[in-house]
Amino acid sequence: MKINKFIDSLSIKVGILAILTLGGCIGTTYPYMRTETAQRIAAPAWMIKRDISASPFVLRAYERIHNRGGVANIYIEGENSKTNSSKTPFNPIALHLASKDKAENVIYIARPCQYTGMLSVSDKCNNSYSNEASFSEDVIESYNIALDDISKRYNIRAFNLIGYSGGGAIATLLTAKRSDIISLRTVAGILDHDTYTTLLKIPDMSESINPVIEAVTLTKVPQYHFIGGRDNIVPPAVIHSFLQSMPPTNCVQTMLVQEADHNTGWVDKWPDLLELPVSCYNNTKNISETIIMAPTMPQNLPKIVREKPIKP
Repeated sequence: MKINKFIDSLSIKVGILAILTLGGCIGTTYPYMRTETAQRIAAPAWMIKRDISASPFVLRAYERIHNRGGVANIYIEGENSKTNSSKTPFNPIALHLASKDKAENVIYIARPCQYTGMLSVSDKCNNSYSNEASFSEDVIESYNIALDDISKRYNIRAFNLIGYSGGGAIATLLTAKRSDIISLRTVAGILDHDTYTTLLKIPDMSESINPVIEAVTLTKVPQYHFIGGRDNIVPPAVIHSFLQSMPPTNCVQTMLVQEADHNTGWVDKWPDLLELPVSCYNNTKNISETIIMAPTMPQNLPKIVREKPIKP
């Protein structure tokens, strides 16, 4: 009887130890699981992982380059949920979008401290880069360095920028900063962070540059901005504020995708949305008078031949 009780007690202790050990494994491998998720999204699209030194950060990229000397489509990731302590997204929407892009040159760039860390191993990723400093000078300059690196490495002559959520803010600020951006697309983009933080009743992004201040400088850049009809995180009021700050232009188009919210409803539709021409049209309208966005695909679009990269 004593032997049986001893065996039962030992079994319970071993079971508890196994659970604690398994729990420890789950806790320590969770960041790895997110990296593995990204790899599984990128691999079928033939996108290869590369870490770019972009002081003060190391930025994780996934790249597919089939035409050196051509044009590259650059996708910039959004932020992770504010309710999750990890900066790395469990579901990287921008990477999903990039994986659906059939262009010859497609590159995805994560946000600072997603998948990677700081360039100096002695530095730690400050939480401010996921909050008040999400679009700070340091952050924007790091992407500027990354684009210079890509341009030099692959002889890329121009970029089409596509930004999701906060990545839309970064893409917009880069477009205002650089002369080699030939088009800008945003998906659920945070294009006025003052309006965004006010609507969500969250702390101000006090250390960030607001894309809305650059609206006046972007009137000649072809743009397409997509907003989800069910998006309660970045509602249409955010894009409205950006558009109202823009002078009359014929280069900006918008679309309200009724069934999309902030995180869902984009990936399956992206190949069709990506085919919509991003161009400057002949008729100039006051953008502040045309901010009511079509809930469906526009009809009878002018026939415009999409640019094809020049062979080197």
